[in-house]
Amino acid sequence: MTDELRVSTFIASDGDNVVVRDWPLATGKAVRGVVVIVHGLGEHSGRYAHVAEQLNRWGFFVRGYDQCGHGDSGGVQGTLPTDTRLLDDLADIVDDLRAHMDDELPLILLGHSMGGLVVAHFVSLNLRPVEAVVLSSPALDPGLTPVQKLLLSVLPKYLPDLRVSNGVNPRHISRDPNVVAAYREDHRVHDRISGRLARFIARAGPATLGCAARWKVPTLLMYAGSDRLLNPEGSRQFTRAAPADVVRSVCFEEMYHEIFNEPDRDKVFATLKNWLDQRF
Repeated sequence: MTDELRVSTFIASDGDNVVVRDWPLATGKAVRGVVVIVHGLGEHSGRYAHVAEQLNRWGFFVRGYDQCGHGDSGGVQGTLPTDTRLLDDLADIVDDLRAHMDDELPLILLGHSMGGLVVAHFVSLNLRPVEAVVLSSPALDPGLTPVQKLLLSVLPKYLPDLRVSNGVNPRHISRDPNVVAAYREDHRVHDRISGRLARFIARAGPATLGCAARWKVPTLLMYAGSDRLLNPEGSRQFTRAAPADVVRSVCFEEMYHEIFNEPDRDKVFATLKNWLDQRF
């Protein structure tokens, strides 16, 4: 049981608009912690209502937000005004929550795909302290082809705002045809990516993997073994390098990219609940 979704506009540190979705707990229900959901490339936070509602049932207040150039937030679709904008927005969201939440409550970052990369890179840079991290099919290795790598060596330097297709094939997000159909029909979903955003993804992945051996924040890494949108080897590499007592890694071998939207998503939610229950 939850209170109604609250949608508001947050003013980022650079003055741009960031659309925020809050899923509060029902009045009188004790709060165990706060979870920030960071969505993936081309989508928006509204697609995570079912994840937020599940977390609410377990006692967690949830905040999601549309990243720059995504959903209803400011910015041209698929572009970044600066190389650090995605990290800056997450820092603003964390600061705002810390200013209004109980100091004794844990703050947990949950990122999917590009959002998982943003979260992991944010933590690797120690931009803000958080109590835990959940990564869902993080884009640690986007699986670039030689041609894409060549383009990335040229386009961001000379045409950083040039937008091209992000290459996301809706058929590969989930094995659930209803999820695919809803994705195709969602007017807030787009397929654009700029040179600067592509460069951020291409650079942040290897940089984050390079920090895995020194990882200190309790992390649950869940990823799709049959991912066709990025290379799951990035998650495997992170798992091999990270301290086993800090990072728990679970591969769902048969699943496609959006593990929270797969037909057997109950396995993912059960894994998440057990991990949260052990810590909070």
